[in-house]
Amino acid sequence: MFADEAKIFVKGGHGGNGCVAFRREKYVPRGGPSGGDGGHGASIYLEANINDNTLLRYRYNREFKADRGRHGEGSNCSGQSGEDMVLLVPVGTVVFDAQTKETIADLATPGQRVLVAHGGCGGRGNQHFAKPWHQAPREHEEGQDGEERHLRLELKLLADVGLVGFPNAGKSTLISVISAARPKIANYPFTTLEPNLGVVNADGGTGAHGTELGRTFVVADLPGLIEGAHEGAGLGMRFLRHVERTRLLVHLIDTSDSNDDDPVHSYEVISRELAAFSKTLTEKPLIVVATKLDATTDRTRLELLRDFCRREHLEFHSISAATGEVVKELVRSIADALDKIPRPAPDTANEIDAPDDEISDSSSVIQVNERKHVVHAPMVSRDEKS
Repeated sequence: MFADEAKIFVKGGHGGNGCVAFRREKYVPRGGPSGGDGGHGASIYLEANINDNTLLRYRYNREFKADRGRHGEGSNCSGQSGEDMVLLVPVGTVVFDAQTKETIADLATPGQRVLVAHGGCGGRGNQHFAKPWHQAPREHEEGQDGEERHLRLELKLLADVGLVGFPNAGKSTLISVISAARPKIANYPFTTLEPNLGVVNADGGTGAHGTELGRTFVVADLPGLIEGAHEGAGLGMRFLRHVERTRLLVHLIDTSDSNDDDPVHSYEVISRELAAFSKTLTEKPLIVVATKLDATTDRTRLELLRDFCRREHLEFHSISAATGEVVKELVRSIADALDKIPRPAPDTANEIDAPDDEISDSSSVIQVNERKHVVHAPMVSRDEKS
């Protein structure tokens, strides 16, 4: 089952409490305070994992709470800190704060990691409060609470090429022919209910150990769009987020005798739906492909589409995925087009991976009097000299 959205709750571990203790050993006069510090609570990270391709694991397990730090002990023994929790997500996952709608991180690189919930700091034991005028302190500090957040995870597949078009335009058949992907293929609309990915070897060579040589790229087969998809018609537009990362769009249009639709009108309908979802999709390079050439005896509508593409300066191909006619030429043209399009750099501008001593946005400062202020912030480090 494919899942490209999930909502989860994460909570960092509580810090352990500081200890109140005194050395009471024989022959050790004036042993003094010996209360240890509490351990720090564990933090929670999200990490992009290349072996995951769905967010299904977070559909049913939605709450994640990290370990707390252990309390301090006597003899100046500090409590053990909690072990950080790492949640694996597919490469291409975008992390949002569900309450503020802020984009926390775009995990577009394998192994990329982001801190989403700080663990609480441990409290200090009474050993830190000893002063020449206060040699037997009984003060200690309690551990801080861990940070908690509601997150929304959204998966955007990482592909070089996105196949778009009306239902039954031949997208699944094409990806099954040019790659090892095996999507469901049937003669009725909306056969594809979830995106499919396939790796294509444009030059068709293999190495000594069966490894592919030459240019390769990843193709995403998207469920079909219909007119009014931006208003929720058909499967709507929820899968179009998966083509936002692609560098090239391939628009498949059925020009066979069994389809009476005007191919130019079909092109314009899909273009409007893409524009309604995101203006950036209309700015991507595009290749128009007329499909089912083997079932096209009347070439009138095919030539109309070809003339339209020529006027609009759009690259055009006519293929038959069922017989393989002109398919290799199309794959090479796609590879040539990708060679001219640079790969976008991952957007890490909004990543939040702050050090433990950084004050979060929820901090506040309250003035008590002219010489005293009280600072409230989850991640404020305590002054060791106080």
